[in-house]
Amino acid sequence: MDDGKPTGPKAKWWSRPTPGHTTTSAPESAAAAVDAPIEDARAADTPARSEAVAPAQPVAPEPVAPVQSIAPEPVTPVQSIAPEPVAQAPAIPAPAPAVHASAPAPAPAVKPLHEPDEYSTPPYGGPGPWAPAPPVQRPVPTPAHGTPVPAPYAGMNGADRPAGPAPVPTQGPVPALAFTPPPQPPQSTHWLQYDPWGGYQQPLTQPGRPLGSDGGGGRNRRGPLLVGALLLALVAGGIGGGIGAYIERNGGLTTVELPQAAKNSGGRAPDSVAGIAASALPSVVTLHVSGTTESGTGTGFVLDNEGHILTNNHVVAPAGPSGDITVTFSGGETASAEIVGKDSGYDLAVVKVKGVSGLKPLPLGNSDNVQVGDPVVAIGAPFDLSNTVTSGIISAKDRPITAGGEKGDGSDISYVDALQTDAPINPGNSGGPLVDTDAHVIGINSAIRAADSGSTTEGGQAGSIGLGFAIPINQGKRVAEELINTGKATHPVIGVTLDMKYTGDGAKVGAKGAGGKPAVTPGGPGARAGIKPGDIITEVDGQRVHSGEELIVKIRAHRPGDRLDLGLTRSGKDLSMTLTLGSATGT
Repeated sequence: MDDGKPTGPKAKWWSRPTPGHTTTSAPESAAAAVDAPIEDARAADTPARSEAVAPAQPVAPEPVAPVQSIAPEPVTPVQSIAPEPVAQAPAIPAPAPAVHASAPAPAPAVKPLHEPDEYSTPPYGGPGPWAPAPPVQRPVPTPAHGTPVPAPYAGMNGADRPAGPAPVPTQGPVPALAFTPPPQPPQSTHWLQYDPWGGYQQPLTQPGRPLGSDGGGGRNRRGPLLVGALLLALVAGGIGGGIGAYIERNGGLTTVELPQAAKNSGGRAPDSVAGIAASALPSVVTLHVSGTTESGTGTGFVLDNEGHILTNNHVVAPAGPSGDITVTFSGGETASAEIVGKDSGYDLAVVKVKGVSGLKPLPLGNSDNVQVGDPVVAIGAPFDLSNTVTSGIISAKDRPITAGGEKGDGSDISYVDALQTDAPINPGNSGGPLVDTDAHVIGINSAIRAADSGSTTEGGQAGSIGLGFAIPINQGKRVAEELINTGKATHPVIGVTLDMKYTGDGAKVGAKGAGGKPAVTPGGPGARAGIKPGDIITEVDGQRVHSGEELIVKIRAHRPGDRLDLGLTRSGKDLSMTLTLGSATGT
């Protein structure tokens, strides 16, 4: 047939050769493989063609291994490979034109896989009317050593290389093919760059060692090496991670041991804060008081072996007549207690515990010996924190303070000629001891000065600002003895009524007393000393008096029957007189 369409077996365009293992099989019919000149199977201007056209197969961009073909009988194949290995030549860098082989006898007609394309549309026929199809190269055997390699096809990827003369076959152990590029019709630059299998401007074959020449041994050898390297990396990483975690957790491969002083016996100097605390703490207790309407916490200290404990009146006041009082000792033991006596004017109370033995009384000191600047230690349970120890100094003496007054009638106001200290005192320290360097009690912590509400009892919720006040133990001792012995305390009095609204300097005697009674009690200590209504008392025992509250504080600091030297002003004249204090029962 000379219609330009091949009648032999069609090339299988949907399957590309597999790199490294491409082989050329024998023709479907043994009679189709003949030794004939090779011609361009796609030349459009050739008037006649062979009846059997070898299928053209594209070659992958990778290097192509030698193609092996085993014929069923000894014939002269178009592509053949010697049975033993031969020298390898560099792969053809550019595609070569397709070829066909003519047989002396026509091969049996084989039904094409597709119907002939009357328009010769690539890849089933010749170039179509719109653009020429690019030539493809069929896998060919590697030429023998010394065989000239044809130049790359000028119209395809090797378009920028000049075409050289056609190679001439040479004799050798393996027959080789020579390729003569046929003349090509004019083609557009756009279609010359088209390659359905390779990249742009890349040859269909590349120089280098063909794939599969080592029989796949190199790939098989690399596999175990990669697996071994991976295992080694995993093991090394695991060991390194474990070592790093150990070092981070333990601080290194070696144990760090810091220098430290040896343990001592724990002894402290008796006059140190630690020594004072160790001596006084066993005698200090914490009181928990609960009543029908309120409750509170305070501190006290043991007076004797019988279980008497001294504290503040405002600590036990919430219990009322039927409340409960629980005493907790420094070692944690608890016991119930009951009120023996209390006095609101001095803000002191005594309670007694029952069924407790082995008590350690806290020694009492002498507050008259205290000097400003002496170191002191305060012990108590601020905010219910038992066995709390703070230290400071005596910052002032004979500081007149008043506390209480919640009732409004003045019956609960306490007047104290107090010791002032900067040892921190907070709510809960009330009733606790203020001790000197000998661990002797010199005062009872009772009040603090708040930053916002002035002088107040410690029962309020103000914090310490370094202004704490303690009842001198000399006054506390007298009152405690009276409360234990009689259940009541006596107050020293002068038998006059003071004008508490007077704003001048000194304490002024009022014109009238309570309920219309005389301001100076007839037959009382003041009347006997010669005090008259309207007199202004300015001194007590040589100390200036600036207000009525301060005069009361000065009087309360003494016992009934004590003699006082008073200085006063009457109608602008300064007078002096001696007064013997009377006695009144407190509440």
